[in-house]
Amino acid sequence: MLKKKIVCLSLLLPVAMTFTAAAQAATGDSASQPSAGAAALKPAQIETIAKEAYIFGTPMVDMYRTMYAFSVDRTGSQYKGPFNSILNIARVFTPEDTAFVTPNSDTPYSFAGLDLRAEPVVITIPPMEKNRYFVFQLMDMYTFNFDYIGSRTTGNQGGHYLIAGPGWKGATPKGISKVIHSETDMVNVVGRTQLFNPADLDNVKKIQAGYRIEPLSAFEGQPAPQPAPAIDWIKPLPPGAEHTSPEFFNQLAFVLQFAPVNPAEAALRHRFEQIGIVPGKTFDVSAFSPATQAALKAGMEDGQKAIDARRASLAGRSDTLFGSRKFLKNDYVARATGTQVGIGANSRDEALYPILEKDATGQPLDGSKHYTLHFAKGHLPPVNAFWSMTMYNVPEQLLVKNPLNRYLINSPMLPELKTDPDGGYTIYIQNESPGKDKEANWLPAPQGKFMVAMRYYWPKPALLKNEWVSPKIQPAK
Repeated sequence: MLKKKIVCLSLLLPVAMTFTAAAQAATGDSASQPSAGAAALKPAQIETIAKEAYIFGTPMVDMYRTMYAFSVDRTGSQYKGPFNSILNIARVFTPEDTAFVTPNSDTPYSFAGLDLRAEPVVITIPPMEKNRYFVFQLMDMYTFNFDYIGSRTTGNQGGHYLIAGPGWKGATPKGISKVIHSETDMVNVVGRTQLFNPADLDNVKKIQAGYRIEPLSAFEGQPAPQPAPAIDWIKPLPPGAEHTSPEFFNQLAFVLQFAPVNPAEAALRHRFEQIGIVPGKTFDVSAFSPATQAALKAGMEDGQKAIDARRASLAGRSDTLFGSRKFLKNDYVARATGTQVGIGANSRDEALYPILEKDATGQPLDGSKHYTLHFAKGHLPPVNAFWSMTMYNVPEQLLVKNPLNRYLINSPMLPELKTDPDGGYTIYIQNESPGKDKEANWLPAPQGKFMVAMRYYWPKPALLKNEWVSPKIQPAK
């Protein structure tokens, strides 16, 4: 489930840079100081604002960690390449891929981080077969899926798509199929290209070779504009520390400099500044009193409780957690919960992701036990593209090593699966082999806790209207 691309305009950044420079001149450095507003607030008020900032900022801080791993940290194992370039991975993901949780393993990925501060970026898509599903998911720093390029939205005929940052207001250039606007200067782009079977990999490589990302000036054959100022990147927090360390608020302040204030959030962003979360300025928690530091931590705990409560209420359905700003209606708890369930998941019209964490009796899934999942004849998931079910360990939510190197079962594999006497399919979910005669239908599980993520790409109306529901995982008899 995973993501990044970004478009932005140099007209916007100097405003932010001027503000930061003025603040720096006033304070003597770029670090925020305990403001008069924060000093005047009671601990309970600080705790409330910290809770709001934690919930609002969780997706942004997590997106920054992913973006940093993919496009900034050249020494890291997850580095994909510099901004405004594309990396095609002509393979499926394995347990060695750990940059983000719940990665899929049935569509070879293409990754790009977009920096739109200097000028827009053009994404070129080559033509491909009508029956091959592909999608380029465009996520801003908020983690909103603000638009799509792909089989469902733009078709398989190919084209040139301009991704523009929040300050760009130019006319549509010649040869551009569509102009797509981002709210933030940085964008995470995740491309997925369907792989029919192992023998199809060379075809996927040819398609990926036709994907291209370039600045608008290069697309038009014009001189490049003045480059955007260099960024002094800060090191992201480890995933666990994001939930407990007040350094979280410093990370949020850093990321907010790339996200101009949305009018609907002006009051919220002003409250953040009251406790020292100022875009582009260092949030130095050590400068605050012990009582304020305790209130900040308590706010984080409160925010995580709200996220945990939302996750517990999902009953295996996560399709309400991902989408555009318009779809989510500024439900910040939903956006934060979606980040922790699986950052970078698609919007429901593009894909549905039921998460199976418990068996039919309500017990958590455990690799020490044996389970089955049955699709009755004629009742496979109704999709326009394809479906899959992928195994992840818990709580890490990463792919699971196993003797078959099999991390999922999907619809392209149906010809290789054994059918039941009634014409349906039974999937065996357990740690050890169910026996040679059943291994074709075996989805290997870890020894400990696990979950199974269903993926329904380009779902049909029956799925979107909940007229067809995922079968439950049954304890083996």
